[in-house]
Amino acid sequence: MRKFNRWWILKPAVFLACLGPMVWISNQALYGRLSANPIKDITEFTGIWTLRFLMITLAITPLRRITGVSSLIRFRRMIGLFTFFQGFLHWMTYVWLDQFFMWGEILKDIIKRPFILSGMTAFTLMIPLAVTSTRKWIARLGGSRWQAVHRLIYFSGAAGVIHYYFFEKSDVRNPLAYALLLSFLLGFRAWHGMRQRALKLKPATRIM
Repeated sequence: MRKFNRWWILKPAVFLACLGPMVWISNQALYGRLSANPIKDITEFTGIWTLRFLMITLAITPLRRITGVSSLIRFRRMIGLFTFFQGFLHWMTYVWLDQFFMWGEILKDIIKRPFILSGMTAFTLMIPLAVTSTRKWIARLGGSRWQAVHRLIYFSGAAGVIHYYFFEKSDVRNPLAYALLLSFLLGFRAWHGMRQRALKLKPATRIM
């Protein structure tokens, strides 16, 4: 009897779940359920979901190592691409709906406002991650160089948290919570990396 392949169900289910935020905000906009400032609503919604997807992406490897469920890695690329997708929607909301592609004004905004600079930095760092997410790019770059490129997600995450912090200004409890979560995820990765190096350097015990 042919073995049931659970990934035929799990992967589409995760894909549909990741589409949820976009479907929800689209529905709100279509039926006029946003506030008197819909651009602000869409900007805030896509921004926070970009950060959420980014944190989920970063959490997959620690969860895999803690739980021992190695198959979690199958979802990392998909969720990473949804992170970029949400970031692109957030960026387009600002560039198109807010600034109407007025690049001169956008450049002034980037120079004058750390809030915009940090957001643009976070999104820009996502671009090489999305471009090189395919197996062909892994083969072209080689494993070590590909991993080096994809460490940009750490800096993108830090820039995203800073962007959120500047946005909130007065009540920074949520940005600080995200900063704490990011610190934990990166700290876990650093600890695991040092532990692995220590194990490799540890001399083999002789059998008497």
